Amino acid sequence: MHSSNGYARFAKATAHICGRPRTFSLAVGVILVWILTGPLFDFSDTWQLVINTGTTIITFLMVFLIQNTQNRDTEAIQLKLDELIRATQGAHNALLDLEELEEESLDVFKRKYQALAQSARKQLDMGLKDTDSPEP
Repeated sequence: MHSSNGYARFAKATAHICGRPRTFSLAVGVILVWILTGPLFDFSDTWQLVINTGTTIITFLMVFLIQNTQNRDTEAIQLKLDELIRATQGAHNALLDLEELEEESLDVFKRKYQALAQSARKQLDMGLKDTDSPEP
């Protein structure tokens, strides 16, 4: 549990640092230096291999770090939405933890809410409000 916690902190800090303009500028600088050294190394295969290997390794590692950060952010948002549903009078508690349902079950909920939206649009077209709750 502890090492996982350390990885989460590392992933979050790395994603934060990598998303800063200064880091982007540094990456652009590295590429410019690489381009400018091309004539010095006669645009050799080794010269090309350096940038290809470096960018491949960085991209490979960043995929995992970014995915970790995105997973945590998505989970936090889902929990916040679950709390809003739970705390809202008249809200359907069956929608809590909806992201865990199978595709078929999600489709049932989706069709129900699409029908509600279509009905609300019809009400708007007739000059009525669409802000009521469908349940008594």
